Amino acid sequence: MLEKRKLDRINELARKKKEAVLTSEEAAEQKELRQEYLKAFRQSFKSQVENTKVIDPEGSDVTPEKLKTIQREKNIRK
Repeated sequence: MLEKRKLDRINELARKKKEAVLTSEEAAEQKELRQEYLKAFRQSFKSQVENTKVIDPEGSDVTPEKLKTIQREKNIRK
């Protein structure tokens, strides 16, 4: 995920935006930090999904074939 310092700065800029108008430099910084955060979030979420195994109530592996293919390609699962 993103560094704590960057997350704190995102939150600081969001609070400031609610109270007053951001300068153009601050708005650009906020946009850049948000993009960086979203990129890290998406990568983390993708990794989590790619490492998922779906089991039905009877205990059978019902992981979608598309996901199994991705896992085999990445050697996550044999």
